[in-house]
Amino acid sequence: MKQNLFSGKRDVYLEVAERYERYIRLGVLRDGDKLPSVRTAAGELGVNPNTVQRAYAYLEEQGLICTMPKKGAFVTVSLASSSGDATLRTRILKTFSEYREQGASYEEMTELLKEAYNDRD
Repeated sequence: MKQNLFSGKRDVYLEVAERYERYIRLGVLRDGDKLPSVRTAAGELGVNPNTVQRAYAYLEEQGLICTMPKKGAFVTVSLASSSGDATLRTRILKTFSEYREQGASYEEMTELLKEAYNDRD
């Protein structure tokens, strides 16, 4: 018999999100680590994949993870940093991911980064 992993006092997607946030806080999941696929996590937790998808979307809104189409979800923050830094990092990763998907090469992206730093001088 499978033990119920959730209290039932709140939405299950929030409990799933809190579980992953706890893993990040404890250092079990660190910056750059890949989260399980939605289907894998749903199977392990005994919930509907839509519930995990919603939890991942919530974590992304919080700036804790970044989801990349066809790549998966990745931790994008160490909770030692401020949430503003996390949000900025998430936006930057998404932007670079979008450029890559549109065909930008590593060299082109590196040039953009160099250009951004040269503007500071």
